[in-house]
Amino acid sequence: MHGYSRLGRGSGSGGVSPSPSPPSSPRYRRHKGGSFRGGGGGGVEVKLQSFVERWVYVVISAVYRRRGVLLFAPLLYVSAMLLYMGTVGFDVGLRSKGAGKVAPLGSTYRSPQVFQHLWPYIEAENNRSNDLMMNVWNVKSRQSWKPSINLQNSQAELPKSNGFLIIEANGGLNQQRLSICDAVAVAGLLNATLVIPIFHLNSVWHDSSKFGDIFDEEFFIYALRHHVSVVRELPEDILERFDHNISTIVNLRVKGWSSPTYYLQKVLPKLQELGAVRIAPFSNRLAHAVPSEIQGLRCLSNFGALRFSEPIRTLAAKMVDKMIRNASSSGGKYISVHLRFEEDMVAFSCCVYDGGEEEQREMDIARERSWRGKFRKKNRVIRPGAIRMDGKCPLTPLEVGMMLRGMGFDNNTLVYVAAGKIYKAEKYMAPLKQMFPRLETKETLASPEELAPFMGYSSRLAALDYTICLYSEVFVTTQGGNFPHFLIGHRRFSYEGHAKTIIPDKRKLAQLFDSPKIRWESFQRQLRDMLHHSDVKGSEVRKPSASLFTYPMPDCMCKQAPAKNSTR
Repeated sequence: MHGYSRLGRGSGSGGVSPSPSPPSSPRYRRHKGGSFRGGGGGGVEVKLQSFVERWVYVVISAVYRRRGVLLFAPLLYVSAMLLYMGTVGFDVGLRSKGAGKVAPLGSTYRSPQVFQHLWPYIEAENNRSNDLMMNVWNVKSRQSWKPSINLQNSQAELPKSNGFLIIEANGGLNQQRLSICDAVAVAGLLNATLVIPIFHLNSVWHDSSKFGDIFDEEFFIYALRHHVSVVRELPEDILERFDHNISTIVNLRVKGWSSPTYYLQKVLPKLQELGAVRIAPFSNRLAHAVPSEIQGLRCLSNFGALRFSEPIRTLAAKMVDKMIRNASSSGGKYISVHLRFEEDMVAFSCCVYDGGEEEQREMDIARERSWRGKFRKKNRVIRPGAIRMDGKCPLTPLEVGMMLRGMGFDNNTLVYVAAGKIYKAEKYMAPLKQMFPRLETKETLASPEELAPFMGYSSRLAALDYTICLYSEVFVTTQGGNFPHFLIGHRRFSYEGHAKTIIPDKRKLAQLFDSPKIRWESFQRQLRDMLHHSDVKGSEVRKPSASLFTYPMPDCMCKQAPAKNSTR
């Protein structure tokens, strides 16, 4: 199912020095005459009208004239952001030349205007030659790494267990995955027997699936047998001790990102005393930085022991094979896009698009339904323009399409969209289909009969998306979250440390999409710089504060000597 160009490729030839990062995207650039000029083009400028604004301008100017005090720059940046976001009563207005209205930068969704302006140039580049397309598929720089997890163990049998660990995994598919892997690590640290994790019914995801509905339970237990003991349920004698009611087992409230020392000093004594303990919720309850043997258990559980259940694997394999066959003109290569433009995501972001009062009403309802008053708290100020210019708005299908066409992918490129139910899909998906007619989703790859057992179960549907994205030649992430973080790491693990992933600079994109008169050549150049920057960053090694689920090198992989030739 892996396709023509998925596994067993040689490493890159090297020798290409990375280009500098794309230009930074500050919200304002200094300009003559005591004003700042917006970076988005179009003759928009900010007038320094109040005493506070002039004072901030003078202080920033003074700091940047004296390199010795640049240490204060982060503090000044944070202070300026607080002022801009509305924590302090400081309201900066933008006045367009020749216009009487004042509006915050980025508060108007101008991407449709940019698309209308650039469409003739985009259309002119349809059906590009194979030689030109090789530049966007190929990875320019890569290092070769080899997986180093070990499913075997030198121990003949595990030492006597200190008790049973019960955890409750909350959130969606990959937040559950995070909880499972951390639970395996904690169980190994405490020499505890792990009970198959319980899945919490989330108020947003609404998925009642159990562990065995999503993951291969039998394989999970078997793969970990030499490292951590795992059981499906508590034995009878332990259940009797707690009157056959798991809720009567003491629930330890563990703080987020707790260290191994905390578990050994606080949790282990209770485990030994009571014979069983619960930790619920368990998401993000273990620190990123832990000893190598504990990291090894995380690697083993995520990349070795956790595989999807048989029904998910079977259907996902058929869908991947169909994608590869449909992409025969490009050697089986296809793009997968994780599109976070569902109603809940748009509502949570507080960004404004082009739906007017109807959109505002729908978003208010969605926020109240899922977060009950979170966005109506007293003194909370929401500034959609600031959110957009800070790169926090979910990319629309239109913006994803323009980004990919600007990077050089043509209209023959096969694109898979991994997503939930897109907000107003008929309206917002139309321009993406116009730019990429060969667009596929779960619903087009599988029949209604094949999808029927998965409908109503968001995590099982997400598992199908995950698998198709895993085997794509290019993966595009648009909004962050656990899905892309896990997928990026899994692709790195599967493809020798580097799989082509596009992580856009959304602050830069906000500027480009706020420039209705931008020239196609400038748009293209900046997008191709962004693509190259993603390639260069593709094989990063984990830093102490980062997650190995995104950066599996060097904890889960060993570096290999580079080969002379590459077929990728």
